Formats: sequence, C-alpha cells, structure tokens
Amino acid sequence: MSLAPRAVLVHRRTEYEELLARHGTHGQAAFVLAARGRSVEEVADRHRRYEQALTEVAAAVPLRWRRSRVERADLDRFLFGPEDVVVVVGQDGLVANVAKYLSGQPVVGIDTDPGRNPGVLVRHRAGDTAALCRAAVSPRARVDALTMTEAVADDTQRLLALNEIYLGSPGHQTARYSIGPDGAPPAAESQASSGVLVGTGTGSTGWLRSLWRERGGPLRLPAPSDPRLVWFVREAWPSPATGTSMTAGELGPGDGLRLTVESDRMVVFGDGMESDALELTWGQSVRLGLSDTALRLVT
Repeated sequence: MSLAPRAVLVHRRTEYEELLARHGTHGQAAFVLAARGRSVEEVADRHRRYEQALTEVAAAVPLRWRRSRVERADLDRFLFGPEDVVVVVGQDGLVANVAKYLSGQPVVGIDTDPGRNPGVLVRHRAGDTAALCRAAVSPRARVDALTMTEAVADDTQRLLALNEIYLGSPGHQTARYSIGPDGAPPAAESQASSGVLVGTGTGSTGWLRSLWRERGGPLRLPAPSDPRLVWFVREAWPSPATGTSMTAGELGPGDGLRLTVESDRMVVFGDGMESDALELTWGQSVRLGLSDTALRLVT
C-alpha cells in the first residue's frame, strides 16, 4: 500500500518573534523601537497576517494527507521524503533556502504578504493551497523546472543552491585560491579576492545582477530554466603572485569551474545560508557547475 502524500509546511520566525526573543516582552520591544522612532505595531501586524496565512494553509491541506512542519533554522536537520509536497509559506528567499535540501519534490510557494514580496517564487495566495496540493500530485502537474548549481569538494562534500553559491573567506576578508576550467590545471590562475559567486537564472535578479551591471560586457544573464550558469570574482587584487584575467564567465552542461584553496580556510555556502557551509582547508579543491537536480516549482 502506498503512503498518502505528506504536506511539509516550511516557515520561518517573523520579525516580531525575533523582537520578542531579543527583548522578552511586547512592551519592552515597543519601548526600544519607540526610542528609535519606530513602532512595534507595524511589525506585529505583519506577524498577525503571517500567522493567519499559515493557519489557512494548514487547514487547506487535504484531510487524508499526512502533514508536518519545519522552521527555516531546522531545515538542515529535517528529512524530506520522496512522497512529500513542500509548501513554503513566506518570502521568495524561503523557497531558495529549502531548495538545497530537496531531490525533485514539488514545491508550492505561498505569498503571505502580497505587494511586499516580489512573488518570483512564492506565486500563490493561501486560499489556493488546496487546489495546488491536488495539482502537485497529479501526473499532469504544471511545474517550472528551475536550474540549480552545485559545488562538489574533493572529499565528496556537496552543496546545492537555487540562486547562487559563494566561495570565500569565513571572515569575508581576502581569500586566496587558484581558479580555472575543470580538468585544465595549466590554465588555472592564482587570485586574491573577496570571493567568487556562481549563480543561476533564478539568482540573476539579485546579487548576480548587481555584479553583472557593475561589470558590463557581453556576458548575458540566464533565464531561470536555462541550463547555464554565470560566475564572477569579486574585487580581484593584482599583485606579482596573483592575477585578474579570470574574473567572469559562464558554465553550460558538462562545464566546470575548479577552485583550489591557497589559504588556511575557505567556506562555500548557498543562498545566504552561511550557517550550513562547506569548509575547505589549504590544498583542497571544489568543482562548481550545473546540478542534475532542478527545483520543481508548481505553477
């Protein structure tokens, strides 16, 4: 007998909950914000709207389905199953946060604050949840397969990201490494920079776009489903021992970019989740390229 689908509701603490965790009570948070010329009520109102949407989404899950919840901070300890339908309730960034832990499960994005969120990945309203859950498990489900990027270290550590992967110093200081096409060591260049960014078309509306606009040039940003990545080196420093000739490029199917660490330590993390990073030490290498896994976003 096959198991009923499981709806996994992914959410995160609101700004109001974070304020209470820091200041203890509503009154104390109100006092601190008032001293800064802000009102706690605007934050509390957003919290109430979020809780209302989360309750509405939970109530709309089909009765026969199993269900579970996971908070953003616990994603790296949560085990997703092949029969899961992942319902992300919140902001676009929360979809990116969960994407790296999935292996093809359909994802439904619910926007809890329309007009405040761009709605690129959280495209639906809470009232659409029931229909979207049924559609997600249908053989005729309409999904966008969004390209993802991956980093694979020489010790088999692996990291996925929907927007971008960052490689650099854990203290965001100067990182030292050699960089070049995978499988071509003679072409590698030693560099000192503030890090390297490798990203997808989904990520091209954020951090990647800032670097792209700053650089100019003929490099085109990919669309979210394009099987293509772009990469940029941030603030490469020229010196007698380090060069700046490899600071941007693109990667297609089968292409790889390899970095070899030439400093004490570097970190590799995806989509801003620095708390869940790979750590590499001197001499280790990592390959970056397209992932075989795509995010299946229900449309």
